[in-house]
Amino acid sequence: MKTILCYGDSNTYGYDPKTGMRYSKAIRWTGHLQDVLDSKCTVASNPGAPDSASDSFVVIEEGCNGRTTVTDDPVEGWKNGLDYLKPCLNSHKPVDIVILMLGTNDLKEIFHLTAKEIAANAGILVDTIKEFTKEKQGFVPKIILVSPPLIGEDMPNSVFNRSFAPRAIEESKLFAPNYKAVSDEKGCIFFDAAAVISPSKEDSLHLTEDAHQTLAEKLAEVVLSI
Repeated sequence: MKTILCYGDSNTYGYDPKTGMRYSKAIRWTGHLQDVLDSKCTVASNPGAPDSASDSFVVIEEGCNGRTTVTDDPVEGWKNGLDYLKPCLNSHKPVDIVILMLGTNDLKEIFHLTAKEIAANAGILVDTIKEFTKEKQGFVPKIILVSPPLIGEDMPNSVFNRSFAPRAIEESKLFAPNYKAVSDEKGCIFFDAAAVISPSKEDSLHLTEDAHQTLAEKLAEVVLSI
């Protein structure tokens, strides 16, 4: 049994842009990832199946609305992703794979960070995962560093436009190259979410049901290739 920890923000939590509530587990990319991996493992139990799917998996959902990389939200400071990371890793150890998808909330105008700075902050999380797991569980998990989805072009008309200024749209387009650079430096597995999914038209920020399904299926391919 391999444990996969999915550490992210509202798009890992499963925020529904149409209702403001939460998608069901089957729709959330984390829940669908579990279903896809279970299906692959079932197939792998048959003769001739690929060895890459021979293990079973448990997917741990750790998404929090508004979570940042390492910055303190002035209103809700407990959403700092660095603060909760060690307790989270310790609670779920041993962790074999970490899928880390954070950075979107760092684009809020109140923080005024660039994509390069945000990627560097994601690198701090990667270092923390490595150092802490080596000490607490005796080995370092594989880390899939996910460059977040883009901010939609219609953000100025979104209900979240008070938080995200127009510049966030352009900065989000710089996520991928900067996250790739950090991933290469830190020895992570890089995945560009924006290459396979887009934010919803409803709020230019959160994912549609279809996007959750697609993200899960693409990440399952990465997991099974490890």
